Amino acid sequence: MASKEDILEQLVEEFLIHRGYFVRHNLKFLPRKDHPDFISNQDSNHSDIDVLGFNPKLKGADRILAVSCKSWQTGLNPEQKIRQIESNKIVSGREAWRGFRELVSPKWSEAFIKAINDATGESAFTYVTAVTTIQGSPREVWERYPPFISAMGGNPIKVITLKEMLHQISGELTHTVAGTELGRTVQLFKAAGLDLSKESD
Repeated sequence: MASKEDILEQLVEEFLIHRGYFVRHNLKFLPRKDHPDFISNQDSNHSDIDVLGFNPKLKGADRILAVSCKSWQTGLNPEQKIRQIESNKIVSGREAWRGFRELVSPKWSEAFIKAINDATGESAFTYVTAVTTIQGSPREVWERYPPFISAMGGNPIKVITLKEMLHQISGELTHTVAGTELGRTVQLFKAAGLDLSKESD
């Protein structure tokens, strides 16, 4: 179950459940100790996949969604974030790449892909970056960045925003009580007359 504090993770969970996915949270991964680049004092703390979705009715990369949630209030500026990663810029007290180590560091990429395979038996998946909003540059800059795609073994990369998920969830909810707290909250918003299924300017 997602932590109460991480609303974006809860929204991702609701979004995936509505699409027939089984959901697992906080799947841990760690570089193997015999990796030639393993550094004990840097690589001994687990990272995790925030949300892993598995849909047995789908085939190919859509069958598995590995979601990294970034709840930044300013959203994601793909071009800016890539520049920060490439230049090893310090952001919020640490190197920018560390927030996306599985997309940048081969030993972490390997561990990420292995964790998905160990959990699902699948090697094809879609890497999803869930964000509050997209600012400054189009999502395709992030989704088509060749080093990221290479790091994920050629698997596709997608970006989805909070608004997009809310619109889709709201449009599909019925009067039947939703299965999660966030789903029920969205139902209450709809009952109050707030139509989240429509785009706003």
